Amino acid sequence: MLGCAVCLTLGMVIWSQVVSAGQISGELKKWHKVTLTFDGPETSETADPNPFLYYRLNVTFTHQPSGKSFLVPGYYAADGDAANTSADSGNKWRVHFAPAQVGTWMYNVSFRKGPNVTVSERQNAGQSAGFMDRHSGSFHIEPTDKTGRDFRGKGLLQYVSKHHLRFAETGEYFLKCGADAPENFLAYKDFDGDFKTDGEKDNFIKDWAPHIKDWDRGDPTWKGGKGKGIIGAVNYLASKGMNVFSFLTMNIGGDDRNVFPYTTYDERLRLDISRVAQWQIVFEHGTRLGMYLHFKTMETENELLLDNGDLGPQRKLYYRELIARFSHNLALNWNLGEEINDATTEQKVAWANYLWTHDPYQHHI
Repeated sequence: MLGCAVCLTLGMVIWSQVVSAGQISGELKKWHKVTLTFDGPETSETADPNPFLYYRLNVTFTHQPSGKSFLVPGYYAADGDAANTSADSGNKWRVHFAPAQVGTWMYNVSFRKGPNVTVSERQNAGQSAGFMDRHSGSFHIEPTDKTGRDFRGKGLLQYVSKHHLRFAETGEYFLKCGADAPENFLAYKDFDGDFKTDGEKDNFIKDWAPHIKDWDRGDPTWKGGKGKGIIGAVNYLASKGMNVFSFLTMNIGGDDRNVFPYTTYDERLRLDISRVAQWQIVFEHGTRLGMYLHFKTMETENELLLDNGDLGPQRKLYYRELIARFSHNLALNWNLGEEINDATTEQKVAWANYLWTHDPYQHHI
């Protein structure tokens, strides 16, 4: 450890630890998001080789007292603040972790490179990419201090072989109550990307203007005040006693065609980093408000779009990026498809198995 700074803000301990290979940030408390950001290779969304396939960042977090460990996938984060800068290039690589126990956690970094190494199942696929590869460190986690609706006070929502899911911290069961529409919740004008002007059903873009009034001072925004409409919409649902909102993360070829994580409508292997970082702001706000995140990963119109429905590099990358960027949220499910009509049973089993074995928290499927 080269140095650390502990800041007291409104009675909360916020930690930013600078280490030789990166930085640890976030509230170092049970069930809170802890982020490791590393300086890695300078690249971009459009670079050759494709950084989304050529590099693989994995971090193993191990709880020292118990020996319990989690293998967490990381991701390329451009300049580290793409939600606000719209950067499509940079040298920041990042991983998020939601610690389930108090005490000391060790972490060990694996950073590999090589053709399609990101979607390889082999631990030592490719070769060392240098930089933060084989780096290790530790941090100490204190008990959660959150109460009320905030899921960080309730813990991870888990399947426990009962009819309802149960929170790991409080032991209380969860009764899901909320709107299951609109499925194009994320077709929002304040998100980055040319999906608003690409000629694919652009008339369905939402501004969520009626809910700007529901945005509260202190709520998150991006790029100097964008996002108030969709953040206000989440606030509105929570204010009415709802505890869930749902959304498609890809509706290419579907009823709306404006929601996808890629740089363009026809792309399948390169992500729009700033747009998914802006999604992350919305999802994390939902977690703080006690809103379960219903991820609808596809719909029947695009169920065979990636690798013809097989578990190939396109589908593996899509699922891995969802897990890496969003699985630290404590209450969510991976819906294999809003409607699935044409995929075979074997294909659907392969999808579910990939999510179950790669999501470190094994969220409900």
